[in-house]
Amino acid sequence: MKKQVHVVGAIIENDQNEIFCAKRSPEMSLPNYWEFPGGKIEPNETPEQALTREILEELNCSIVVGDKVEDTTYEYETFIVRLETYKAKLVEGQPIATEHAETKWVKRDQLTQLDFAPADIPAVEKIAREK
Repeated sequence: MKKQVHVVGAIIENDQNEIFCAKRSPEMSLPNYWEFPGGKIEPNETPEQALTREILEELNCSIVVGDKVEDTTYEYETFIVRLETYKAKLVEGQPIATEHAETKWVKRDQLTQLDFAPADIPAVEKIAREK
């Protein structure tokens, strides 16, 4: 049986209506795919708490978690991931990548041009259609 992982991702939007995207480093699982930053939900954490903690750890900034965008389960070759994505706003600091190979702010209508990890794609498509 494949390992199941429950993770959260933050769709962080700035005042220019750009979305923060992070590229996974070659050392990470699913290397070189783009994703919405986030991570695993620890026991006894809500998705919102996990997201706030992960963004602080990974990107050294604070967010407020907003509406849920998507809840996707995707079966990769070696594991199954359930990804819950939420909209978020920065409240303190600017995202600084400590684990990712590259990060950038991307306009909504250009999101689909990045090579996102398969589990992220339903959320990408939903966000890209929004005005």
